[in-house]
Amino acid sequence: MDALLLISFGGPEGPEDVMPFLENVTRGRNVPRERLEEVAEHYHLFGGVSPINELCRELKSSIEELVDVPVYWGNRNWPPYLEDTVARMKADGVRSAAAFVTSAYDGYSSSGQYLEDIARARAAVPDAPEITKLPVYCLEPGFLGPFVENTRAALAQAPGARLVFTAHSVPLSQQGCEDYVRELKEVARRVHEASGSELPYDLVYQSRSGPPSQPWLEPDVCDHLERLHAEGVDSVVLVPIGFVSDHMEVKFDLDVEARETAEKLGMTLVRASTPGAALAPLARDLFERA
Repeated sequence: MDALLLISFGGPEGPEDVMPFLENVTRGRNVPRERLEEVAEHYHLFGGVSPINELCRELKSSIEELVDVPVYWGNRNWPPYLEDTVARMKADGVRSAAAFVTSAYDGYSSSGQYLEDIARARAAVPDAPEITKLPVYCLEPGFLGPFVENTRAALAQAPGARLVFTAHSVPLSQQGCEDYVRELKEVARRVHEASGSELPYDLVYQSRSGPPSQPWLEPDVCDHLERLHAEGVDSVVLVPIGFVSDHMEVKFDLDVEARETAEKLGMTLVRASTPGAALAPLARDLFERA
C-alpha cells in the first residue's frame, strides 16, 4: 500500500456552514426544512462547529507520526470531500491505499455506506488508486482499550454509578442491524468487565431520526434515564461506545439533552470521553496487517 486514507463523515466549521452541511447529509431524503432548521440549532449552540473535523486533523497528525507512508483525509459530507482527496492521491502518484474510517462497527451506516463512498469517489476520478477499506475494528484491543481507560476515569468521578453504554440508533430494517447490535453488546460486555464495575450495565440508543412510524433500535437514552430513576438509580456514567469521537450526536444528545434529563431527575451524570486521536496506533496496526 502506498498510502493510508482517513475517511470520515464531515461536519460544519462555522455558522454559515451548518445549513449547507445538513442539506448535503439529507439530500434525496425529503427531510422537511423545519426539521433541518431544528437540527441546525443544535449546531448553533456550539458556535456552528462540529468537533469531528478537528478530531480528524488530530487523528491524521497522530497517524502520520506512526507510519512511513503519506496519510490523506476525505469526508462524505463536507470539505475535504473524498472525491477531491482521491483526485489529489492520483496526482501524487498513489496507486493503492488502505482506508481507515471513523466508524468501528459492521452494518450499513457504519461500514457499508463507506464502501459506497469509496466506490463513488473512485468512479469520479479516472484511473483512481485502488482503495481497500480496513476491517471493522470494534473488538480490537486498540479500540476497546481507550474506552476502558475513559470509563474508569468517569467512574472515578462518580463511584458506584450505573454504566449506561450508548450508540447511534438505526432502523430495525437496515441491512446489517443484527450484526451491529451483536457487536455493540460484545463491546459493552468487555468494557464493563474491564472497568471494575460490579453493578449491572445497560446498552441504549440515541440520535434516532426518521418518521415515528418506522421502528428503530431502542430504548432511547433519555427514556432509559427516567426508567433507571424510577428504579432508584441516582448516578450514571454514559459511555458512548458507538462513537469514535465527539461530534454533534455526542455533544448535543448526551451533553445537552441527556444531561438536562438527569438534572431534572436529580441524577448525577458523568459522560466518558470518546477515543479520538488515541485510535492512531490502531490505525497503524490495521494498516500494517493489510
